[in-house]
Parts: sequence; structure tokens; C-alpha cells
Amino acid sequence: MFQVRVKADFAAAHFLRDYHGKCENLHGHNYKVYAHVQGSSLDEGGMLLDFTELKKALKAVCEKLDHRNLNDIGFFDQNPSAERIAVYIYNGIVEQIPDLKKSDEAKKTHLWAVDVFETDNNRARYLPE
Repeated sequence: MFQVRVKADFAAAHFLRDYHGKCENLHGHNYKVYAHVQGSSLDEGGMLLDFTELKKALKAVCEKLDHRNLNDIGFFDQNPSAERIAVYIYNGIVEQIPDLKKSDEAKKTHLWAVDVFETDNNRARYLPE
């Protein structure tokens, strides 16, 4: 099995409704995002997936979030948790590279996981079913 990973980052503000603590107040993060692709076979050039293609897709999705109040984006339903941000980014990548959508277990190459770090110590990961 092979895996490749690319990284992007963005800065954004958010607050969490239905949360009782500091995070219910508007605040910001410098998010780090990792997209992991996994597969069992390489192309004729010896690559699982061209890093450039994956980086371009990840960067495009992160640019939509950069310097925004994430609560203003309808997808998050006013609760832009790191978990929901990871799903949003996963969906955005597979919109741009549909072949990466994990449609079934037999899929040879797919977007395996998206990690969203709010801080160096706090990460949410989305793994498609």
C-alpha cells in the first residue's frame, strides 16, 4: 500500500454554538490541513498521484476558507468544528478530483483522510466510510 500526503494552511475565525466554554466566543486559528491519498498501484510514471494535482485541489479548497468567519458558510450550520471543516475539505477535493472519491473498498486509489489542525496539538481527522 502506498500513501502520499500534502499540506496547506489557512487562517480563519469561528465560534461554536451549542458549546459552553471559551470557544463559544469569536476567535481565530491558523489551521494546518493534510490530505492523505492511499492506493495499491502506481501509474506508469511510478506515482500514486501527482503531488501537484493534489496540492492544487487542497489549496483551492483552503482558499475558500481563508480569512473568513467560518460561521458565515452555510455548510457548517453555524458550528464550524474542526470535524466539519475536515469533511468540507474532503468534499471540496473530491469535487475537483472525482477519481479520488472512495466509492467502495475495491477502489485502488482514494482520498484516505483529511486532517485539520486547529493548533499544533489539536487535530480532527475525517475518514470516508
